[in-house]
Amino acid sequence: MPSEPRQNHLLIIEDDKGRREFNLDAPVYSIGRDPRCDIRLVSQFVSRRHATLVQLPKEDGSYYYRIVDGNLRGQASANGLLINGRKLQTHDLQDADEVVFGPQVRAIYYLLKREAVQTVPPDEFDITLISPGMVGDPEDLGDDELD
Repeated sequence: MPSEPRQNHLLIIEDDKGRREFNLDAPVYSIGRDPRCDIRLVSQFVSRRHATLVQLPKEDGSYYYRIVDGNLRGQASANGLLINGRKLQTHDLQDADEVVFGPQVRAIYYLLKREAVQTVPPDEFDITLISPGMVGDPEDLGDDELD
């Protein structure tokens, strides 16, 4: 079984409340002003159900997120989505994409890849970072070396 690269999907929201980070791993996220939204946007300029994130599978076993304007029933938001400067209904998110929901309300998506290169667990007794001068009994040192 091939070891797939581990991915962290991160959404950073900036709105009237400040800056918040969301690690994405669920299949669906609702985004908007409604307090019941999974990712709540604090601004009077965004819709109650402004957008939806949907997790979709890739052929290699990993997944990606598609952002859709409005809710999953097809009801679009009032202001729409501005993604990387273009007004779009849907978009498959790529690393460092910027989504603008309204004035002073935006999200930046990051796809952080951690390659699963290391197959051997790290040796917990590895002392390669200890210099030879640090090894030994402190009592063996003279008083002038302890300062």
